[in-house]
Amino acid sequence: PVVIIPGIARAPSPPGPAPRWELEGLLRSAGALCEPGVWSGADGGSVWCFWLPLSPQGSLVFLVSGLAVLGYAAALSAQPTYQAVVRAVCGAAVGKLCEVCFLLNLFMISVALLRVVGDQLEKLCDSLYPNGTLNGIPQLPPWYVDQRFTLSALCVLVIFPLSVPREIGFQKYSSILGTLAACYLTLVIILKYYLQAERWGLSLHGAPAPSPLALQCHEACVAIYSSMRNQSFSHWVTVSVLSMLICLLIYSLTGLYGYLTFGEAVASDVLMSYPGNDPVVIVARLLFGVSIVTIYPIVVLLGRSVVKDLWAAPKGGAVAECEARERRSRVALTVTWMSATLAIALFVPDIGKVIELIGGISAFFIFIFPGKIGPALPRQPLLCRCRAALIAWGVLSVLGGAFVCGQSAALAVLGLLR
Repeated sequence: PVVIIPGIARAPSPPGPAPRWELEGLLRSAGALCEPGVWSGADGGSVWCFWLPLSPQGSLVFLVSGLAVLGYAAALSAQPTYQAVVRAVCGAAVGKLCEVCFLLNLFMISVALLRVVGDQLEKLCDSLYPNGTLNGIPQLPPWYVDQRFTLSALCVLVIFPLSVPREIGFQKYSSILGTLAACYLTLVIILKYYLQAERWGLSLHGAPAPSPLALQCHEACVAIYSSMRNQSFSHWVTVSVLSMLICLLIYSLTGLYGYLTFGEAVASDVLMSYPGNDPVVIVARLLFGVSIVTIYPIVVLLGRSVVKDLWAAPKGGAVAECEARERRSRVALTVTWMSATLAIALFVPDIGKVIELIGGISAFFIFIFPGKIGPALPRQPLLCRCRAALIAWGVLSVLGGAFVCGQSAALAVLGLLR
């Protein structure tokens, strides 16, 4: 059979047999490094108001149910991307809003991933070529360990070849390596805490709020579902639950022990708090760099699909393209996407506030759009029996997403005004 995607006509490639690792890999991303900083920045008041309805158990229910609804909607609509599912189920207007939010969110995620990789490369280079003095004159490290060169070389030699392919089935191998890297990072943070002489106590008056950047698996879940060999609903729910449990364990342990190790002095990227010449930490940097390098191509693939949808919409829907033209457009989009995100990651001094400002957009994909999709699904025997519960879940999900989005935007604006 031929699958028609807006702007592309192609036969589907063999699906990957292990999508759980891609889903769990996207959940990890850069968020595990930031989690101890979230614990450090948490305080009472508004944080408790935000966290109480989104406790680990409550948030897990909403996250898994959202993934289940998206997978079920993808099966009914036979659409291969998130934005295509939203457009097919909720209409053209909501679909257009989804595409714009999707593109902006994915672009800033790409920038953030490159910045995290660049920071790890800089620390690794500092451990290999520490700054010193020669006869009282500061000795600069060689030019080839400069972050601008190392990150650019990594993008050209490694990330770009991984980002060009049309499918993400190959990621089943690299994502397993990334998952092991995240587990190693968690073990290192726990061991470093128990081996240190001075330990911090844990304050109970504040609670950590989940990072929007960390909860970004929903954008990729439809593409991952489309690449699965077994697309039964029960299998998809099992995949989602296992992925969420793995990430809940990794995030909780990393955030708790990272904060207990450094207290309020923990860096926003926890690995930056450790000495650069520690061999165990150097291995963690290398492995986590590999983990993020395997995530970036998935984000690029999703971004390409949104751009193709936006390009095809004025032309009246799906357009069949020849293989050669599709390959040229895919390479051109990948080069443009990578060049823009790399330039911002290298030359914009502080993108943290911008990322915080748009971070609330992630709530659209986690809560709002799934909440809109659930009640709007076509009437099926399975859905008719639980229609009232689905509508109630949709209302709660949309309200929760609106609150999260508004709070994230308000806190970011207050941070900019300070």
